[in-house]
Order: sequence, then structure tokens, then C-alpha cells
Amino acid sequence: MAWNEPGGGNQQDPWSGGGRRGSGNGSGGGNGGNNQGPPDLDEALKKFQDKLSRLMGKRGKRGGDSNGGGSGGKGNPFILPGVLVIIVLAIWAGSGFYVVDQSERGVVLRFGKYYDTVNPGLHWSPTFVDQVTRVNVTEVRSFRQNASMLTSDTNIVTVRLSAQYQVANPRDYVLNVRDPEQSLRNALDSTLRHVVGASGMQNVLTSTTEVEEVKQIDEGGKVPDMPETVEDPSELPVVTMTPPVPDSLLSGREELGPEVAKRLQESLDAYGLGLRLQTVNLESTQAPDQVQDAVDDVIRSREDRQRLINEARAYENALQPRTEGEAQRFIEEATGYRNTVVSDAEGQTSRFLAVLGEYQQAPEVTRQRLYLDTVSEVLGNNRKALIDVGSQNNSMIYLPLDQLGKPRAGGSGVDSQDIRELESVFQQVQNEPLSGSDNSSGQRQSSGISREGR
Repeated sequence: MAWNEPGGGNQQDPWSGGGRRGSGNGSGGGNGGNNQGPPDLDEALKKFQDKLSRLMGKRGKRGGDSNGGGSGGKGNPFILPGVLVIIVLAIWAGSGFYVVDQSERGVVLRFGKYYDTVNPGLHWSPTFVDQVTRVNVTEVRSFRQNASMLTSDTNIVTVRLSAQYQVANPRDYVLNVRDPEQSLRNALDSTLRHVVGASGMQNVLTSTTEVEEVKQIDEGGKVPDMPETVEDPSELPVVTMTPPVPDSLLSGREELGPEVAKRLQESLDAYGLGLRLQTVNLESTQAPDQVQDAVDDVIRSREDRQRLINEARAYENALQPRTEGEAQRFIEEATGYRNTVVSDAEGQTSRFLAVLGEYQQAPEVTRQRLYLDTVSEVLGNNRKALIDVGSQNNSMIYLPLDQLGKPRAGGSGVDSQDIRELESVFQQVQNEPLSGSDNSSGQRQSSGISREGR
């Protein structure tokens, strides 16, 4: 039978911990007449309140024994505030730990004043006392700037460039300037306008080489690297918007970036921004959009000019080897002709000196020999035959007319037999008396027969 059913006096209440046994008729009396039920929630809450009251230093009641007796006591009033203070201090101390990354540096301010710059690692600082600002010092930051500005010759140009920088001094970066990035942009704009304002438009838009070419053309000089066949370089299709400025800060467009970077770094150091420039890259420089078409025409004309120069150089490279070969051939021919003439002159000189020696020894014989050689050389190829028959007019003379019209095989001279015959004729002429009658003279002249060969 269940413990709570009627008539179960012998059963024991499991909640009472071995309480009173009931009587057989279900009624109880004395010490064990009442059966106890489950524990009451109100009683458990009351016990908790009593304990809390004792901790707060107040009197409280606690549950007693079966007869309802109880007693009260007095607790320590500083226990709970001390526990609360300890808990708050633990939370405050734990919140002071922080970690600085490897790429960062921490700038510590104590009560708003600079205290220290900490390196990467685990650190602790008192909360509400120190303020830590983490700054990335390895990140390369960049931005682009685009602006239109006046040059020294009152022209407008548009410049686009980009800058890359890093944080060099975390303390100056955090404390000296409220907005370092905006200050850097303002400093870059100011520096760029100063550099462009001190340079001419031609010096900003074109390279140093092109500026030098334009200067030399304006001065009437010769353009560098120009083919030798160009007589007047000023006639080349070089078109410029404006002439270069003599006292320009920049010599050409490629100097704009380095010049701006140098001046901008000096300004950043003077302002104390704590930034270090890495590079300043010039992206483009151009004229305003209103005149961009004209500038494009100028660029195209320069490209055409360069193309023509390249074609002329290609023609020169193709023509030069041939002309050099012909020149070398002419030089060799002239050298050969010179050697031939010199050798011939030396031979004639040697022959003349030899004849001079013979003439000094026998003048008459040498003179006669020279005369015969000259006559034989002159009359050797002549097609006329001169015959002196003397007083014998009736003699028959055979002339080989077919042979007289042909040149001798030996060239311009005659053979030794002809020379001997001519010598004999010369001796006969010399032996004849120079004085004589007119008849004999006329008869001798009439006897001379001149025959022309074919």
C-alpha cells in the first residue's frame, strides 16, 4: 500500500526521513500523529533570505527543529563590499592587457600626455589611465592626385600623379597633426603647383631631348642625330605649342616626379608629419581638353618626323656600303694609275740620263740616232711614202701600196733594216753639195715623187 493512502499507518513517509508511524485508525497523536509532505519552496526561499541578511549584518531567522524554535545572529558588514571591490579590480586589471602586432607600433598616452612607444608583443597598461594608439608602420599607402595649374608662361596643364608613403615616426604621426593624410595631400598639391608654376609648358609636356631639339632649331642650329643629307634642319616638320622657357625649373617632363618628391619630403619633415615618401610617379601631363586635339596633331607631326628620319637613316645605311665600296675602288684605281705614271716617269728619266751620257761622249752620233728614232716613230704608221730617185727619172719603182695602208706589227717603230736604209739616205743627202745650179735643184725637186697609199 502506498505511504499516503488511508490505513497505511505502518508506512513511512519518504520525505520525512523516517518520521512518525501512523496509528491503525489513521489518526495520530503526541509526537507522531502528523505526516509531512514534500519540502515547501517558500521555506527554501526564506532560508536564502536569512543567509543574505546575515551577510549584510542584519538579524535573521533560520528554520528550526520540529518544535519551531530558532535563534538569530549578527554578521560582518564589510564582507560583501570587499568581494565586490575585488571583482571590479580583477576586471579592470584584466582589461589592461593588449597585443601589438608585428607590423605595428603602439603610442601610449598617460592622462593625455605622451608616455612611450611600445614594440610588437604583449603589453599591459592601466585602463582609463593610458590610451594606446596602434599605428601600422610597414604598410605602403598610396593615393592619386589630379590637378590643373598654370605654368610660368601662363598656360594651363593638367597633371596626374600618384604618391606612395609609409609611417616613419609613429609619435609624430599621432600627435603632431590631426589628419596626416589630408595634410600630405595639401602639401603635395602645393609642391606640385610650385614646381609646375616655375616651369614652361613645353618643359612640362615634352621630354628633355625634344626640348633641346626645339631650342637648337629656334637658334638655327643643327638637330642632334640628324642625317647629314638634311641641309636645313629648320625645315623639318617640328611643331611646338610654345617655345621652351630659358629659366625653367624643369628641363623636361621626366624631371617632374623626382623634383616634386624631393621638395615634398622637405615639407613633410618641416611639418613633422612622421611620414616618409617612397615614390612619386608621374602618370600623365597634358594640355586642357579644349586644346587637346591640337596637341594630338602636334604629337602626330612629331611621329611623322621621326618616321621620316628613320626612313632616311635606313636609306643611308643601305647606300653607305655601296658608296664606300665604289670609293675604295676609285682609290685603288687612282693608286694604280699613280704607280704606273711614276714608274713610267722614272723609266724615262733613267733612259734620258743614259742618253745624256752617250751624248756627252759622242754628240753627233747621238744626235743622229735621236733624229732617226724620232723620224721612225713619227713616220712608222704614216701611209705616205717619200722616195728620192735622184737623176734617174726613168727607173721603175715598185711600191707595196697594200702594205702601206696597214700598221706595222711592231707598233709605232720600224725594224732595223728600215733604219739602215734611212741612214744610207741621210748620208747621201749630207754628201751632196749644198750649192748647185737651179736646174739641178729643180730637177731634183721634180724627181721627188709623192705617192699616197691607201
